[in-house]
Amino acid sequence: MARKPKIAVIMDENTSTGGERYDVSKHYFSAIGRAGGFAFGIPYAADMVDDVVEEFDGFVSVGGRINFPAEWYVAGDRSQYPLSDRLAVDMALMKGFLDRDKPVLGICNGMQMLACLHGCRMVSDIRAAWPGALDHDRGDVLHDVEVTPGTRMAGIVKADRFSVNTFHREAIVEASDAVVVTARGPDGVIEAIEVPAYTFAMGLQWHPERLAPDSHPGARVFDAFIRAASS
Repeated sequence: MARKPKIAVIMDENTSTGGERYDVSKHYFSAIGRAGGFAFGIPYAADMVDDVVEEFDGFVSVGGRINFPAEWYVAGDRSQYPLSDRLAVDMALMKGFLDRDKPVLGICNGMQMLACLHGCRMVSDIRAAWPGALDHDRGDVLHDVEVTPGTRMAGIVKADRFSVNTFHREAIVEASDAVVVTARGPDGVIEAIEVPAYTFAMGLQWHPERLAPDSHPGARVFDAFIRAASS
């Protein structure tokens, strides 16, 4: 029997209560398990980073609301979220896995980090910055995304358009030459990216761990991620 890949999942924290607790959805772990991997939660311990990068086969940077560096935003903008111990460890893990060309999947907050580490820029409030933008910070609604033909993402989801959930206020608005935009919302907001310099480095603004794994195109990225981590 083939060995199941071990996936490092950075823990989120509840910044609204002072950041005293790790707080991460179980859906990430069940989605990785269904796709054939073993998921392990990683705490904010800088001295663990090198060992995690060495011993694990892939990395997931999960959703969250933490204070990003000012230089990641367009001129005149900045984060509205609290400072977090997560930032330094999350960045070090993502860079470490990418340096070794091990698969990286960024979800929501994780997509923004992946994008900005490769020269993209973001805004702290998409509705205030983008004329005609939908209210993306809604847990009770879905909106369509249109997938860019010819991208790796298109090959994974095997669909031109589908509906996704939306839980974000911040968004990437400037894509660098190092990044390929793989999906956009109906308002033009960037919803997914990939970094072609690596074997597998993808970011999704939606939460695929909350979508039906057997039927929803937007959840298929977990299967592709685990396949990449198994190779």
